[in-house]
Amino acid sequence: MNQLNKDTPVMLAPLAGVTDVAFRIICEENGASKTFTEMVSVNALAFNNKASQEIMFRSDLEKNSNIQIFGKDPDLIARVVKEKINPLEYFKEISFNMGCPAPKIFKNGQGSALLKDPREVYKIAKTLVDSTDKIVNVKYRLGIDEDSINYLEVGKALEDAGVDYVILHARTRDQQYQGKARWEAIRELKESLSIPVIANGDIFSLKDFIDIIKITKADGVMIARGAMGNPFIFRQIKEYLAGKEISKIDFKEILATIKKQYLLSMAYKDERLVINQMRKHVGWYIKGLPSAASFRKRVNTARTSKEIFDLLDEYERYLEEDYDRE
Repeated sequence: MNQLNKDTPVMLAPLAGVTDVAFRIICEENGASKTFTEMVSVNALAFNNKASQEIMFRSDLEKNSNIQIFGKDPDLIARVVKEKINPLEYFKEISFNMGCPAPKIFKNGQGSALLKDPREVYKIAKTLVDSTDKIVNVKYRLGIDEDSINYLEVGKALEDAGVDYVILHARTRDQQYQGKARWEAIRELKESLSIPVIANGDIFSLKDFIDIIKITKADGVMIARGAMGNPFIFRQIKEYLAGKEISKIDFKEILATIKKQYLLSMAYKDERLVINQMRKHVGWYIKGLPSAASFRKRVNTARTSKEIFDLLDEYERYLEEDYDRE
């Protein structure tokens, strides 16, 4: 699928501490083709870990949310997929993480550490594919560091194992999220595989989407940090693909979306937890708006949802006056 069309996949990446049920719903309503849960540990699932069960929660409001898992033991992966994930009919896909750079996960030989051995990559992917009838994708990186870039070899191993598609974050593990993503590497991977390749890395705007598809010829994109505080990016991309006029996002819609995310979150979580977790989201949403820093500080000290909503109303009135003065 080298030709852009309205069905080109535009996915929300799994992000720890970010892509909870409320944010996934917001992104899906704005046009995200697929969303994924925060990363779930296979080991934790095997022992019925409560926190992992909560991460896997899916709302009836979601239509296209899926699960991302990580681990390293093929036998345990097979058992968990068969016993814990296959019965969950609402998850149509399983995404397997071979790209997470977090030190704790890397030291445990999981996430991006798996890229050290393409044979092990093949073994895990083959086990996964053989354990389920669900769609299987793998998200990974260019390699561990500059001296071990092996994304083409890993991509071939994944294709040979039978995964349905791959997602390449065009950075090494050592880069974390620094430097520029090497989009030309995604193009090379696309040219070397027959399965679909999804581009990931440095998509923060509609222009970035247009550019990355043009350069990589990828079959779709997965947006990570570019969606934080900006779920509207999915709508703008979908409007572009459909040949429609591109939405202009104003402060009223931003503040209304913040309120909506609070309300959605509180439908599924304790109010105090939501207030703590939403602080970072509010910071992302209002970045670039007038007096954003001082408003964010006040949000960070609020203790109840009523305080939060009163602050949002006050900020909206302030912004209206600010724009009226222009």
